[in-house]
Amino acid sequence: ACRQCPRETRTAFPKSFVNLFIFDLDGTLIDSRLDLMHSVNATRRHMGRGPLPAEQIFSYVGDGAPVLIRRAMGPGATEAEVNDALKFFLEYYREHALDYTVLYPGVGASLARMHEAGAKLAVLTNKPVRISQLVLKGLGIAPLFFQVYGGNSFEFKKPNPIGIEKLRAEADAAPEETWMVGDTYIDVQTARNAG
Repeated sequence: ACRQCPRETRTAFPKSFVNLFIFDLDGTLIDSRLDLMHSVNATRRHMGRGPLPAEQIFSYVGDGAPVLIRRAMGPGATEAEVNDALKFFLEYYREHALDYTVLYPGVGASLARMHEAGAKLAVLTNKPVRISQLVLKGLGIAPLFFQVYGGNSFEFKKPNPIGIEKLRAEADAAPEETWMVGDTYIDVQTARNAG
């Protein structure tokens, strides 16, 4: 159960025509900006570069770790440097993904109500799947989701519809019974691409 969801604050979640809710992770369910910022700047430091401002790093988030690191390393970085930086980033971030990351207010209680009402909940993020699962478990909400897919779960990342299509098949949900919940144009485009 969610450790941030006191039972006395829960109210009934109304049943609706929605069978499947697919959630983005960063910026939707969790505020992970500080951990991402520290991990990117630790990576830049490791690669002999200076830190980037927080807002610049935040603007790079959403397309997955490889794109984040490519952007953070800058246009002058070689392919080998980007690959080395990505490897360091993933190792560092895995160790520090829960230093400052928290659920947004009300998220845990809302997810718990939805789950208790029988809604099928899933996560589809461009963050690597193992780190995503680690974060969800660490925040105490992993049991609420029947499936978690990350940016490395399929051949293509969002906005390709493959993740939504797979989740719909697993949940036996029609397009009109499925909602994609996210915070960026990538999530909107993913939903549109999946019909």
